[in-house]
Amino acid sequence: MTLAGAAQARAQQGPEDGGHELEFWTGGGHSIRGGTHDIGVWNAGVRYGWIITGDHGPGFLRGSFEYAVDAEPIFIVFQPANTAQGIGFSPFALKWNFKTRHNVVPYFEIGGGMLFSRHEVPTGASTVNFTSGGAVGVHFLRGKHAWSAEIRVTHISDAGMTKFNPGINTLQARFGFGLFTHPRN
Repeated sequence: MTLAGAAQARAQQGPEDGGHELEFWTGGGHSIRGGTHDIGVWNAGVRYGWIITGDHGPGFLRGSFEYAVDAEPIFIVFQPANTAQGIGFSPFALKWNFKTRHNVVPYFEIGGGMLFSRHEVPTGASTVNFTSGGAVGVHFLRGKHAWSAEIRVTHISDAGMTKFNPGINTLQARFGFGLFTHPRN
């Protein structure tokens, strides 16, 4: 095997039917219109995903479908009245990974989960909230690993469990480092 062939064999292949994604990520951002103002967020977590289809679809839309879960042991909400530390869990992430193009994998996703915090989020609402949102991003395949960058919109709300429920809408940047595993033949 040539040196170039060995490097290619070690190179990340991207999402593949029957494979998995493992990623450590962090992100943060600020509140946008449509909810409580002057709020900042920062979170960090780990993602585990299952690539559940092979590539299919027409032309530039061709890609594979992934289901993923996120554990968020760090979720901090910076509010004018206080800083609320919490943890999150997102058992629902549906992701479309477009076909790999020159070691780049664009994607979009939607998902949702829960946030449990020590202080009310937003102030005056609840310590138990639901999260929902979507993201567009890209994986950069490098060697055996992948870097990712995305823009994410997240809504945080207690879904009407309290009378005061203004919710928070945030725009965030998120960065990750991980890998795609491949099924054993």
